[in-house]
Amino acid sequence: MSTTSSGTRTEPAVEGWFTDDPEPALLGTRCADCGTVFFPRVEGLCRNPGCFGRSLEEHRLSNHGTVWSYTDARYQPPAPYVPPGDEHVPFCHVAVELEAEKMIVMGQVVDGISIEDLEVGMPVRLVIDTLFVDADAEGGPVRKTVWKWEPAWPSKRGVSYSSRRHCR
Repeated sequence: MSTTSSGTRTEPAVEGWFTDDPEPALLGTRCADCGTVFFPRVEGLCRNPGCFGRSLEEHRLSNHGTVWSYTDARYQPPAPYVPPGDEHVPFCHVAVELEAEKMIVMGQVVDGISIEDLEVGMPVRLVIDTLFVDADAEGGPVRKTVWKWEPAWPSKRGVSYSSRRHCR
């Protein structure tokens, strides 16, 4: 947890699922017996049906990948989703094939990117961004963060996204 100059604390919306360092990454589990990687993390027993391994290690997942599929959320998702403002604003979801692991991970896209900006095969990178601010939290406001995806370099349409800043 950190605190901004405005006194707003920052903490992950889901503890232990990602890092918040200069090169953020999702945190998964790797089975030491068969090498299978999982996200989100698992405890106890490997989920690979052909393995009965119990030696599981934390694994930093790739923070780059390509868009495998995408859609937009034009309706407000049910709880525990919290809209960032008074009204729901549509946002995009992507399924990203991670560069090294070749597994698919879902996530929101940063603000400012619409469904028209996305393409299957588009390179993306993981960023940590605001999900919502809990203004009524005990001890003062808390900015809840989550992983999101942003385009990593120019798209096939020639639009460059890497210089955009996306914050709520």
